[in-house]
Amino acid sequence: MPREGTGPDFIEALARGLEVIAAFRPGRPEMTLADVAAATGLARPTARRILITLAELGYVRSSERGYLLTPRVLELGVAYVRSTGLWDIARPHLERLVERTNESCSIGQLDGSDIVYVARVAVPKIVTLAVQIGTRFPALPTSLGKVQLAALSPEELDRVLAEPTRSGLTPRWRPDRAERDAELRQVRARGWALTDEQLAPGIRSVAAPLRDGDGRVIAGVNVNCHAAETSLETLLEHHLPLLLQAAGEISADFARLATVPHVTVPAPA
Repeated sequence: MPREGTGPDFIEALARGLEVIAAFRPGRPEMTLADVAAATGLARPTARRILITLAELGYVRSSERGYLLTPRVLELGVAYVRSTGLWDIARPHLERLVERTNESCSIGQLDGSDIVYVARVAVPKIVTLAVQIGTRFPALPTSLGKVQLAALSPEELDRVLAEPTRSGLTPRWRPDRAERDAELRQVRARGWALTDEQLAPGIRSVAAPLRDGDGRVIAGVNVNCHAAETSLETLLEHHLPLLLQAAGEISADFARLATVPHVTVPAPA
């Protein structure tokens, strides 16, 4: 099955390899050759060659029942997080926020109509949905998603939300256009977003935007809690002011980083 590219420079083999890696999802960590071929739409001989190549590169290993990803795949995602510098800047602020709220705190960025977690400091608690770096949820019913969607123009918003989610999750809250626009107007007006069990039962969170030196929203940071343990009053009256302070500090540090001169020194001959 040929992949559609954007022009003559599109490398179809690379696209196929990435599709094979992406086929390993929660609920199916181990896949047979037939499973991989079916999930990607590739012919079995093609899927086999790709798996063998990924195995030689260390991204896949064979098992008795098929194939498994290796931890080396994490390097692909970590490379993105490190390249932005966001984790290095946000880490002390997130850790301090967790200490002051005793709740898990995360940073997420938009990827199409989804939100993807790129940094997290967690507190061990029983929650409805497990979250880790790389986890994705539909953006609209999450506080992290709302603060970023609210920053988009109407045209950008329609384009982004027209993309199908790749999270595999059906949220509880699925508003019509009028309700969606009213919610995002409120987020823009107050500068933060709340989600109260709109994504899944028991999930309650509040988020604030993170901005670069030009004032553009580049991510969101949240405080996440369990609805049975943390009341709305505690979340809004105690946790929210601390979150807004942390978001301002992270944004300021990120803006300062962008102003630091970077000099490239040639290697000795």
